[in-house]
Amino acid sequence: MLKPSRRPIHEYELVPRESLDVDGEEAVVGQDEEASNTRRSWLNRLSSRFNAVNKLSDRAVYAHYVTPRRRKRSILRILYWTLFSVPYLLIVLVLVAGIFFPSYTVRPPHYDELRKRATDTGRANPYNEKVFIAASLAEKKGDLTSGAWGREVLQLVELLGPENVHLSIYEDNPDLVTKQSLDSFRDQVKCNSTIVSEDLDLASLPHITLPNGEKRLKRIAFLAEVRNRALAPIDQPGVRFDKVLYLNDVNFDPVEAAQLLFATNIDSTGRADYAAACAVDHIMPFKFYDRFATRDFDGMITGLPFFPWFTSAGTGTSRSDVLAGKDAVRVRSCWGGMVAFDAKWFQSETGVQPEPANPQNGTPNHSIFPLRFRHDNETFWEASECCLIHADLQYRMSGRGRPAESRIYMNPFVRVAYDEKTLSWLSFIRRPERLYAPIHDILNYFVGFPDKKARFAEEPGQLVTDKVWIYDHPAAAFAQNATEADRAGHYVEQERRAEPGGYCSSPNLLVINEKPEHGPGSWSKIQIPRPPQS
Repeated sequence: MLKPSRRPIHEYELVPRESLDVDGEEAVVGQDEEASNTRRSWLNRLSSRFNAVNKLSDRAVYAHYVTPRRRKRSILRILYWTLFSVPYLLIVLVLVAGIFFPSYTVRPPHYDELRKRATDTGRANPYNEKVFIAASLAEKKGDLTSGAWGREVLQLVELLGPENVHLSIYEDNPDLVTKQSLDSFRDQVKCNSTIVSEDLDLASLPHITLPNGEKRLKRIAFLAEVRNRALAPIDQPGVRFDKVLYLNDVNFDPVEAAQLLFATNIDSTGRADYAAACAVDHIMPFKFYDRFATRDFDGMITGLPFFPWFTSAGTGTSRSDVLAGKDAVRVRSCWGGMVAFDAKWFQSETGVQPEPANPQNGTPNHSIFPLRFRHDNETFWEASECCLIHADLQYRMSGRGRPAESRIYMNPFVRVAYDEKTLSWLSFIRRPERLYAPIHDILNYFVGFPDKKARFAEEPGQLVTDKVWIYDHPAAAFAQNATEADRAGHYVEQERRAEPGGYCSSPNLLVINEKPEHGPGSWSKIQIPRPPQS
């Protein structure tokens, strides 16, 4: 009898059996136990392999091999949609902040009343205060007096009342077109005015002498001089002014200029109360410009030049005032392209020499020479004339360098710009600017702002000893290719009397380029040779 053929391997069940059915005959296993055991062992191994394959359908194995791929795809999908959504979330955030929490857009009621008054009556000078408007200009082809700046000034004169205004403009070394523009502008001015253009002899101004013997005119000395020439007519006999408004070559809203003059920090009587009040100037819609002249209430320089401008260092007073939305942000100095002063500090009936207030009790000395712009007399120290005048003002008022109340404020409701396009953007750009504050604080930390000035803590009148490097060969030290040996020298101690405004100054030298060999441009910066490494 023929034995039946074996079933194919793939027909065996996966679970091992005790015996095999073979068409009614006895299993071969019973005849040869050893052979049967060998076959059973082989079948068990084969069954285990099939079971291993079958376990791929088990949930745990599936999860082990498949889920990580799905999880990875899910994470990538989440990251993609997160990154894709960020711009839209930022847009929503800006819209919400700009619409419901706008910065320096909702003005105090008395600001709106002044604007309404200007609209209804054409005047925005509720108490008919006398205002001296001053500007020192350097225009090309009459672009200021024949352009938007000129129109804005004329509108401001009308708002203040021509009978209440004296307009003083000083321009040095104008070109022919500028002279014609000034003549045309003079014909349009309805108030008393002093409009002067002249060829200023720079050689007649005080120069400093460099260690190599070269004489140069400090840029700040020049700026202080032309600003003072614009102020000169304020001392005309018999006229007392209430306010001084100093203008740069900025574009501005004439009503906002009136608000700066008459609405900043009003007192219980409804009148503005300040020694000085500044606008905020922009070189671009987001970018604040005048860091050189601005110092916070602690006397420190500002942070990065975007809102809220000031850092959290020290008491953080100025920054806190900005974030609180105040119209009178306490500072030590500012300019902002347009600044209003209490005029009494710029006029004098006695003409006596300068005297500070009594430093013992802080009582002001009212018989003092009127305030004027000045520069730092030291060769290698510079401070903005616009910062120094505020330092002098505080010293005149209190006899101290940094009195408890500076009475100098920056008004962020009043914004100006150096071109018309930037000015047109400011009302929109300012709305969401509160969102910038955390970013501003973080970036200030990483870039190391504020950097304290070396004379930051000096008190006026204090006797100070400085260590000054004297060069053995000054001419070689100032050469463009000077070596370390050329800068050889030694330190000497020098005493000086501290002046107001130490927080304004820093080691620097800016000079006017009077000759072609001085270099291109109207002014330049002279690098101070560093002493050789010890």
